Amino acid sequence: MADGDWARNAEPTDMQNNNLLDKVPKHIKEKLGHSFKNEENESENRAATSLINKLIRRSLVESFHHVEVLQSDPKSPLYSVKTFEELHLKPELLKGIYSMGFNRPSKIQETALPMMLAYPPQNLIAQSQSGTGKTAAFVLAMLSRVSPNKKYPQCICLSPTFELALQTGEVIEQMGKYCEGITVAYAVRGNRPARDCVIESQIIIGTPGTVMDWCFKRRLIDLLNICVFVLDEADVMIELQGHCDHSVRVKRAIPKTCQMLLFSATFEECVWGFAERIVPDPNIIKLKKEELTLANIKQFYNLCENKEDKYRVMCNIYGAVTIAQAIIFCQSRKIASWLYHTMCRDGHCVAILTGELIVTERARMIQRFRDGEEKVLITTNVCARGIDIEQVSVVINFDLPLNADGSIDFETYLHRIGRTGRFGKRGIAFNLVEKRCLSMMLDIEKHFSTKILRLNTEDLDELEKSCF
Repeated sequence: MADGDWARNAEPTDMQNNNLLDKVPKHIKEKLGHSFKNEENESENRAATSLINKLIRRSLVESFHHVEVLQSDPKSPLYSVKTFEELHLKPELLKGIYSMGFNRPSKIQETALPMMLAYPPQNLIAQSQSGTGKTAAFVLAMLSRVSPNKKYPQCICLSPTFELALQTGEVIEQMGKYCEGITVAYAVRGNRPARDCVIESQIIIGTPGTVMDWCFKRRLIDLLNICVFVLDEADVMIELQGHCDHSVRVKRAIPKTCQMLLFSATFEECVWGFAERIVPDPNIIKLKKEELTLANIKQFYNLCENKEDKYRVMCNIYGAVTIAQAIIFCQSRKIASWLYHTMCRDGHCVAILTGELIVTERARMIQRFRDGEEKVLITTNVCARGIDIEQVSVVINFDLPLNADGSIDFETYLHRIGRTGRFGKRGIAFNLVEKRCLSMMLDIEKHFSTKILRLNTEDLDELEKSCF
């Protein structure tokens, strides 16, 4: 593991030893419990997944991506740092960073932080996968720019959802706890300052609709005083109705000298179009696309008649193959619920995770699975992306992932089986396929230029021999 790939101390910190959910204040937990019970919209699901990752991360994820940098001024020298000391931060900020358990910048922070902290301020668009430290990066930029003696808003950070805004605020409060005189105000639903209120907080964290209300209707924020404007989770935000226009309106009212920082998990065309509208002359940091590889994952399939036959086959696998931890993917909540109750009835210790659970319940369930309290997790596609648990050695596709038109969803298939074989380890993926879906296995083989072996799960000796 190369230096800079992780940004936590080698020795465990308090945040690493304890369940991170216990670090979330009670009032935030209560507010989180009211949301995301019925996520039908894909963009809201992505926002929920981002929040789950923020809740359960004990450390920054190890990233093997190479960083690609595009500068607005190609003649400008490109700097990167290996330590936080090289950034010449205020002592109280450095103390706050160390108190959170960080001891060196993550890979994307090495390049992004010098740009964000440069004078004159530089605009930045950065692609950053979940868990690589991008929230800490733009929080550090905001805390570095504000003047504690000026008792009025100087930085605004927009998030697509109430819950993500609260989580960003938590990072600011933790990192800035030694910065005397700097406070945070939350422009989120349910927080309605009095009409004659004067907001003295230097940093405003909120959702676009409420920030619009505070800025233009209630006149609580003078946008001419804003020196840093952050858009977090931009790929999610612009898919939620109205957020894109709200963000553009705020941008048009802030000074041209205001620093713009836009962070996005993806760089699809819609994100680029949005960025071009809102960020002038930006520097751009992209993570080069990871090569899709299945080399360290053995893939098998078995033909089945129905769900009961699939369950019998799965029990054969479970009895023959040594499993550290396993994830079983189902196409629907109904099938996942049936499988969960069937396995529990037969004495198996399993957990279930579906979109019916609120976000904090999902995060707690994943935390229990990460801690090994349950060895088997039954889930829908809510866990197909972004959840890295090193102990997972087996993935079982109880159902193949399908698009709305009934065709195979190749991307979701890749993300599903990618939950095993993490961090260079070898993994196993089993596909339980009804005979009418056999052609889909051929489609998967052709799409990924790979071979998926048919396995006789009735022969336990062959099963064990084939897998190892």
